[in-house]
Amino acid sequence: MLTPAVVVGTDGTEPATAAVRWAALEAGRRRLPLRIVYVLDWDWSVSRYDYQGDHFDVSRRLAGMVAEEALRRAGDIAPGVDAGFQVPVGHPVTHLLHLSETAELLVLGSRGRGGFAGLMLGSVSQRLAMHAKCPVVVVRGRADAATGPVAVGAEAGETADAVLEAGFAAAADRGAGLVAVRSYVPAVAPPIGRIPPSEIRTPEQDAAERGRLAVQLAPWRAKYPDVRVETLVSPDSAASVLVEVSHGTQLLVIGSHGHGLIAGAVLGSTGMQLLHHADCPVLVVRRGPNGRTS
Repeated sequence: MLTPAVVVGTDGTEPATAAVRWAALEAGRRRLPLRIVYVLDWDWSVSRYDYQGDHFDVSRRLAGMVAEEALRRAGDIAPGVDAGFQVPVGHPVTHLLHLSETAELLVLGSRGRGGFAGLMLGSVSQRLAMHAKCPVVVVRGRADAATGPVAVGAEAGETADAVLEAGFAAAADRGAGLVAVRSYVPAVAPPIGRIPPSEIRTPEQDAAERGRLAVQLAPWRAKYPDVRVETLVSPDSAASVLVEVSHGTQLLVIGSHGHGLIAGAVLGSTGMQLLHHADCPVLVVRRGPNGRTS
């Protein structure tokens, strides 16, 4: 797949179906092709007992039916989008990681068929959100959220500009406003378990953080003058603030924060909490080692 496209993984589950719907609409917004992928995770060690090959053929046929149904749903939602599907055989993470090298966007459901019902984020989605080479959207919470602003985590770091660029572009595409959220550590740490950070914030530190945020947002306000911007500065943890904000937004945009030799490939604790608890789809962006937004 050399043409940039929106790629969505599916397996026929309800979270995957929500991801297909979201991806179809996003492909339409971006005027990009949509590629639906059902990776048939086949255990070849079991094949030795399938002497007629029937089990594999049935599994592949069923996977094809699921992918065709996903394609039909995508066509109903976004009839003008160039859409197609494929059913490769292999490991889902490995195959989707390969596709992410040329994809414009990778869209995933919050849980797959192999996940436990009590888990909020499946292992495949988690690993791809951590390691994909392109931006990743995990469709979760209010998957069909179509109103409200786009929220961005406006933190410092090497992905800060990439996050703001993605957030402003998403807001502009949707004709929505943008909420820029900045979390900071209070100058005086509260005694553990006694006073919440929000009750010891000082007007001076709040003003200083708002000033830094205004400087950070200035070039993006100039580039996207039609996007209405609100700011939220809080001494509470970024994860808790963004989870709260996600209840009224249609998309949450965050960066990845790596460490050491694999910087840019490991999602920070804030990002992981949002992928488990946010109430709307979450877009994860990162800045690759060559400067490319990925």
